[in-house]
Amino acid sequence: MIPDVVNITEAKVNDRYGLGQLIYPKDTIIVEDRAYFALMLNRIKAENVFVTRIKTNTLYEIIEELELPDKVDQNILKAEIIRLNSDKAKATGISVHKLRLVHVYKEDENKVIAIITNQLDWEYNTIAELYKKRWYIELFFMALKQNLQVKTFWGTSENAVKSQIYVALIHYLLIELIKRTISKTTVAFSNSSEKIRFCLYHYLSHRLCM
Repeated sequence: MIPDVVNITEAKVNDRYGLGQLIYPKDTIIVEDRAYFALMLNRIKAENVFVTRIKTNTLYEIIEELELPDKVDQNILKAEIIRLNSDKAKATGISVHKLRLVHVYKEDENKVIAIITNQLDWEYNTIAELYKKRWYIELFFMALKQNLQVKTFWGTSENAVKSQIYVALIHYLLIELIKRTISKTTVAFSNSSEKIRFCLYHYLSHRLCM
């Protein structure tokens, strides 16, 4: 829930170009929303582990169907060793690499998601749990949008927009710092933000009256 790298682009820039050029240290585990061939290849070359969803129309060949353990990981429906074999995959170079495709049933949404990874040895449920952690990214953006001023902007220049975003991020980090070091109870981000906003206004009003 703590951002490490911020890359602000124009809205028309596709997310695949957001941090594709960033090289992570060896053995970094990267959980991403959707798989892009070039990004997956970059992760493999950097000796990273990636865990991401595969697009429904992705073409691939099944090399081996893996046996699932009995009475373990019942939400895992199927697991396969595959190679991506579309023309685009071949042009990118990702097609030469073996990958693992894990089909996971999400009971809360009553649907099956297909997760692809270059990690061939970990337990199936480890892969599923890693991808589930991606929800924290959604919670982070939800906290920004619902509690901080990032949906509408006071200025329209590039500098004004970026300044407002960075102020919101600083606000977020300061509240998280307070929650993790000073607060004695577990409080939702929205409650913490509202309490600080109210107390700060009260403090400033009191100082002005004096």
